Amino acid sequence: MSRPKTPFAEKLKPLARALRVERAARPVVQQPLALPSDEALFRAAVKDVAPLRRPLSYPHPVEPVSDQPLQHQQDEARVMHDAMTDYWPWDEIETGEELLYLRSGQRLDTLKRLRRGQWVVQAHLDLHGLNTDEARTAVGGFLHRCVQEDRRCVRIVHGKGLGSPNKEPVLKNKLRNWLAQRDEVLAFCQARQVDGGAGAVLVLLRGLRR
Repeated sequence: MSRPKTPFAEKLKPLARALRVERAARPVVQQPLALPSDEALFRAAVKDVAPLRRPLSYPHPVEPVSDQPLQHQQDEARVMHDAMTDYWPWDEIETGEELLYLRSGQRLDTLKRLRRGQWVVQAHLDLHGLNTDEARTAVGGFLHRCVQEDRRCVRIVHGKGLGSPNKEPVLKNKLRNWLAQRDEVLAFCQARQVDGGAGAVLVLLRGLRR
């Protein structure tokens, strides 16, 4: 006698139960929350900000940029100032009441022309009212600027010393020493009477090296 056939659906029931048990045993994985974009965060931060009625502007003047190496020039001038001593050997200087100097290798005619006033004075420095340190700094900076600006003949007023305690021109001899130490100084001499006489000195500087 043959066995009755079991319907196909009845055969699948055990498999379905097994699948349900397996799904129930699996851990529940939560999906990560989506983070808001940068634009959304920015809009949320400024949502209560009210725009200005009239836009404000702050114009900044354009400062021209110099093509000169200013820091290098300042450092160079500082080194030159520090090297200027009050004492200097007089081998190349004719001593006496009159300030007179010609650097070795220069033509004597150069000094003669300077004494006669044949060079046009292109810059001027007055040391009245300055002490020794202030005058030394002023002279160093002045000569450095004159070379940079290609000024060849300049006048420095040191005074006649009438206001000093001993009635002596203190800065006169110091200035003579300072000028003799400067490589850019080719010659110097006492100024003519119309240019200050015994209270001033004319200085001839080398040309700007290009």
